Amino acid sequence: MRNSKLLNRKFLLIIFLLFTSSKSLSSDKPIDIWNLDEQQNNQNSVSGLSTGENNNSLGKTNIYKIEKNNEKFNIIQDSTLNSRKIKITGLYDPQDYDLDINMWSNSDGDQLKNLFGRIAKLNLSEDASELMNISVLTNAHYPKKNITEKEFLRLKSDWLIKSSNLDLIEKYLKKNEILNDNPKLSRYFIDHYLSEFKLKKACDIFSNNSKPITDEYLSKFNIYCLIDKGKPEEGQLILDLKKELGFEDKYFEKKIEYLLGYSSKINASVSEKSILDFHLAHKTNPNFEFEPDEKTSKIIWKYLSSANLLSSFKEIEITELDKISNIEKAVHNKNYSENELFKIYMRFQFNINQLLNAKDSYKSLNNIEGRALLYQKILLESEMIEKLRLLKILKKLFEKDNLNAAFDKELKKFLKEMDPTEIPDNLTSFYYTNIKIDNNSPNEIKYNNEILYQSKLINYFNGDYAKSKIEKDVNNFLKKIKKNKKYSFSKKDVIFLESLKADGIKISEKFNDLYLINENEIPTDIQIMINNNESGAALLRIVEVIGQDRLERMDEDTIYFIISALNQLNIDSIRNKILFKVLPLKV
Repeated sequence: MRNSKLLNRKFLLIIFLLFTSSKSLSSDKPIDIWNLDEQQNNQNSVSGLSTGENNNSLGKTNIYKIEKNNEKFNIIQDSTLNSRKIKITGLYDPQDYDLDINMWSNSDGDQLKNLFGRIAKLNLSEDASELMNISVLTNAHYPKKNITEKEFLRLKSDWLIKSSNLDLIEKYLKKNEILNDNPKLSRYFIDHYLSEFKLKKACDIFSNNSKPITDEYLSKFNIYCLIDKGKPEEGQLILDLKKELGFEDKYFEKKIEYLLGYSSKINASVSEKSILDFHLAHKTNPNFEFEPDEKTSKIIWKYLSSANLLSSFKEIEITELDKISNIEKAVHNKNYSENELFKIYMRFQFNINQLLNAKDSYKSLNNIEGRALLYQKILLESEMIEKLRLLKILKKLFEKDNLNAAFDKELKKFLKEMDPTEIPDNLTSFYYTNIKIDNNSPNEIKYNNEILYQSKLINYFNGDYAKSKIEKDVNNFLKKIKKNKKYSFSKKDVIFLESLKADGIKISEKFNDLYLINENEIPTDIQIMINNNESGAALLRIVEVIGQDRLERMDEDTIYFIISALNQLNIDSIRNKILFKVLPLKV
């Protein structure tokens, strides 16, 4: 009996290895599992890795063969991206952004952890986020000092989670096959899409994985995905093996048994321990019902909304203030429609005196009723300034209960109907803070050939100028400036010229007196990073400096040291992109 169990365990292990070592669990290529050892020996022999006394002599023979057959064979240091031995993770090759594969090699891990931690506390602008993505996702060697590979990967993962760029996360996970190395990131990805009721998208992350899944949660998710895809045998096999190795999760097992058809009994138990557990409860119960409350997590609220499992506003009585409160919180967390909430507010009934004196009457009501009263009064109000005052009061009442985001779209809708020129001075701040006009359309560049940094000469940084031509045209422009006593050299002019010089463009020394350079404008810590060839860390510091600001709105001194740092680092592609944001006029 004991031998039988051992044989069964060994058989399961062999099967498991077969399924997890292949790129896809559903490979059509037949494999003889009984000849695995023989096949392995043959493979080792072919690759020159056979064990025993012949190993050394075989290795020497292979080297001699190489030397004989390739007379011009050159031994190249194994430091390229194509090397299989180099363990790197990212999306971009270093040359894509003029970076180096050793951009982190000289950095101190403690300093990097500190930098990542400070950046994590900032709400980065689009410009800063873009630069952060380039820094974090460029293929490069890991730093070695005071940091492990696992810790560095975790820093990358934490940033990607904070940025919430799901497309970027998906590309990163798939390209690098790091489900196991980044279980937190992988879980964030699949939980996000499951919460949106997009199971296929969540399961797709496993399709390119060729390695055994070691994280328990990811493994359970993968088992469920296989069953959902119509591969129950494969899912069952992995589950059986996990149980053989000590796995135990009665809740999960019961739900899977139901899905596999081993049990017809509906288990109505609902676990909120994870979104997967919650989804399985929904999936295995045709009569599934769930009433969320204030303790319900945001992700489950989101799932309920996405799966159309939330009670209709028509079914909620206006006396059920607890339910309405929960809906307000769900709207604030973007898990319920604002429109639905305000339809509930419309169902409250008030007398004519309350409506006429809403600015005072709401104070005697509870906050939910007060918000409903103010909203109805706003709809009835025809005078623009008075409506604006009421909107401000209503906004504050939402903020009082930490429901700021529950009144975003509806507020903006009201404000867009108003003429900005008619807004009184005491309400302009409220108006412009909350209207948040989205303008993502690209600005057209307008040239001003009277100013050096705004002239068409800046097209050099767009690749539109030959080196000989830009040298001639710039020197001619500076000649005119020197004759023009009224021309005042700006910091941006200096930025333009110093960038040209950094690229090897020769500018006549007779124009050196047109401007002065303060070489100490770069912060000391960044200059040290530059001197130590810590380009990755230097980029992180630049990200921190930009922070939540847009580049074109930053002061000239800050732009000057950013460009100067990039010039020293020879990161021309990033520098050129920034120059085109900060130098020319935009219309």
